[in-house]
Amino acid sequence: MTNITIIGLTGPSGAGKTTLCTIADGFGIKSIDTDAVYHALLVPPSACLDELVAEFGKDILLPEGKLDRTALASIVFDAEDENKLRLKKLGEITHKYVLDETRRIIRAAEGRGERAIIVDAPALYESGFDSECDLVICLLADRELRLNRISERDNISEKRAHQRISGQRDDSFYMSRADYTLQNDGDVDGMKNALQKILSDRGLI
Repeated sequence: MTNITIIGLTGPSGAGKTTLCTIADGFGIKSIDTDAVYHALLVPPSACLDELVAEFGKDILLPEGKLDRTALASIVFDAEDENKLRLKKLGEITHKYVLDETRRIIRAAEGRGERAIIVDAPALYESGFDSECDLVICLLADRELRLNRISERDNISEKRAHQRISGQRDDSFYMSRADYTLQNDGDVDGMKNALQKILSDRGLI
């Protein structure tokens, strides 16, 4: 039993989870970006990176020994027949490291007396961390909006953005287990009001 409310935030890539976390920060609630945690854990020397190399080969490394994210993505997302198996294996390796670090950050926030924290985790359900959350919010957005956001954010082609979206779950997967579902159509004020109501109803603001 913790004295901090853990809010899981999930949804497909490009839905705008970072924007929602920025809004939450305005209400005094910090967030953990699990993607950023993952990237930090891959800085050599890294047990996580060593496991990835053992599974997917040395071709996922750059000459200086860092992870070549494009090469890894090509292996995981471009192989039609083995796509799901490779993606599953990637998750099995990375989730344990990311979740351990996320728990450490949560404990530190609790020690500082913070009342709540958001865990921004695209793979919240797949990792099983939703079971450690007090509530889960899923954020959805129209496919075309997501495509545009991903292309601009990651500076990738529309084709690559399509591949990334096609490799993800559909909206019903996120909605089915969430306590709250928010739609991001670009109306920031609308998202702010919706989040404010959730936090107010839960006694967090």
